[in-house]
Parts: sequence; C-alpha cells; structure tokens
Amino acid sequence: MDTPTLTNGTTTIRALADRDVAGVLEQCLDPVSIAWTQVPVPFGVQDAVDFVHEIAPAAWADGSQWIFCVDHPLADGSRYAGNIALRDEGHGRAEIAFGAHPAARGTGAMEAGLRLLLGWGFGVRDVQTVVWRANVGNWASRKLAWRLGFRVDGVLRHSQVSRGALVDAWVGTLLADEPRSPTTRWLTSPVLEGAGVRLRPVGEDDVPRVVEACSDPRTQHWLGAMPSPYTAEHALGWIEASTEKQATGRGTTWAVADPHDDRLLAAISIFDVDDDECEIGYWAHPDARGRGVVRAAVETVTSWSFADLGLSRVRIVAAVDNAASCHVAEACGFRRTGEERLATRVRTGLADVALYDVLAPEWPTRQ
Repeated sequence: MDTPTLTNGTTTIRALADRDVAGVLEQCLDPVSIAWTQVPVPFGVQDAVDFVHEIAPAAWADGSQWIFCVDHPLADGSRYAGNIALRDEGHGRAEIAFGAHPAARGTGAMEAGLRLLLGWGFGVRDVQTVVWRANVGNWASRKLAWRLGFRVDGVLRHSQVSRGALVDAWVGTLLADEPRSPTTRWLTSPVLEGAGVRLRPVGEDDVPRVVEACSDPRTQHWLGAMPSPYTAEHALGWIEASTEKQATGRGTTWAVADPHDDRLLAAISIFDVDDDECEIGYWAHPDARGRGVVRAAVETVTSWSFADLGLSRVRIVAAVDNAASCHVAEACGFRRTGEERLATRVRTGLADVALYDVLAPEWPTRQ
C-alpha cells in the first residue's frame, strides 16, 4: 500500500522523500542516535539515500514495517523531525520504533507524530497491541513512551543487541482500548530554594562528593546496607536508581547544594510515595555537618510534598541511637510517634528505629 499522509494541522507524518536525505544523515551521525539506536556506523550520504529511496519503500512493499517521516516546523526553518515506524509482528501485534533529529528534541514533534501513528495503527491496520522496547538507560525514549500511555512491563535481561553486545532492555505495551495518556506519576526534582541551601537534581558531576560522603565512617555506620568500599560506580548506580523511582512515581532525590558554588553538601530523598504520604531520608557530607543544611532541606522538601504532591503525611525513620538524624526530625517539627524494634540495619547489625511524622494541617503551625 502507498504511505498515507496524516496530520494534526501542525505535525504531519508522510512518506520519506529526497528532501529528507540531509536530515536523515544528520540524525544518524548524532552521538545520541548512535548511542541508543542501531544506525549503521559509519553512516554516509549513500546510506541516507538508500534509507529514503530503498529501505523504507521496500519495508512498505513487503509489509514488514510502516515507516513514516515526521514533518514538523523547527526553529531553524527545516521540517524533518525524525522517522517513526510500526514493525508488523503478526497476530495484531506491532513494535513501535522512533528516532528524533537533534533539532526536534524537546519540541513535541515526535510525540505528536507518534500519536498520529498509533491512531492509524490501531484504527486502519487493526493493531491490537503495540510493543515498545528500549535499552535500559534510554530515559528519553521511556518518558516519551510513558506520555503515550505505555506501561513498562519489566526488564528483559541481555535481550537486545546494541553495537554487537547483548544489553538489558525495557519492554512496555499499549493496547488498542487503553487511553494514550500516562497511567502513573513521573516525579521530578525541581530546583527548590531553602534557608541557605539550594536543592537541585543530582548529576554525574556530584559523583566525587557522593563517594566522599558515602565512604565516611559515620555514614557507613548508620546506613548499614550501603556498599563498602563505596565507589564511583555505586554512586552512578544510586543516581540511576533514583531516576527509576522518579519514572515510577515512587520517589525522587535532590542534591542539597551550596547556593554560592553549587557544591554538594548533602542529599535528600522522598520515597515510598503514594497518594497520601511519603518518607524522607537524608545524609550529609562530613564537611557540611552542624551547619543546619539538612534541617533546611527537610523543611523545604516537606513543604513541597504537601503543596505540590498534595500529601497528607510525611514520615521520617531514624535509628534510635542516631542522635543527629533524630534531632533533625524533631527540630523540623516532626512528632515522635513510637519505635519499631530491629527495623533497620546499621553496620553492626539490626537496630531499633524511632518513628516520626507530621500531618499537612500541622505543618504551618509546627513548633
């Protein structure tokens, strides 16, 4: 069948044409495309020509893939935003694939194009299930799939080929009768200003400071499940795990930074987030202790949790003998509600914990 042309008035999906060759070449030479897709390396002009004039039309002719160009007005005056496809897997199933031109990222062009594609696939082609796959770590692809309503069904270990190696892959599905909108909350770490501190997302530049803090004997003692020795690889894994919690709506993490030089002073997280409550956890770099940094961060995050997430209760749990951590909770106005025996692991074994919480109506008038 001929490639149809579909539009929402701004974004159009259509057959690839000779005018798209330059855009295809630029996209396939882009480092992000090379990292997360299987574009051939090296990739030259003739490869772009072959894709536009041979590979895409042949896929339409044999029914293996329905490949479209995403046509969208871009800031530089060009219109090639990338290409998208449904790969027919038979029995009413198709795999979705997409790659964006660098100039189109963040413009909404790919989401608009994919919505047109999904509507056509479910409607005209009678597809019942669309499968999405991406290498673990490709957060841009995962977030776009999330916005389209895909549910991440799990991780397939060493199931996807990437540059000659087998890597873990996320897999998700969207059914024909499901809404094309997010089914879960995706949390972020917005920049928040506190008393003498600035809370911002944690990044790779923070890794040396994270390693220093998490290698400190005091941190190691009270956070007994923390790896020892603690390495840069562990820090990167911790950042990745925080991003996973964001993507599932279960939590998020901030770097507590010096507002003058942006140096990491501490870290604070919310986790076990549901519709009603969350828990806060924190640690401080040794050179930031005793300066009120963590207290300011806890107050800032608690206020944000009530105001922005609409929670009813915020909790803190600390080992009963961890005087510094308990002091932070009490100084912030959290109420000690009890203890739980042997509920946490410190470096020397299991330990009792003190339970603290504060309710939303109490927070403005806390002592």
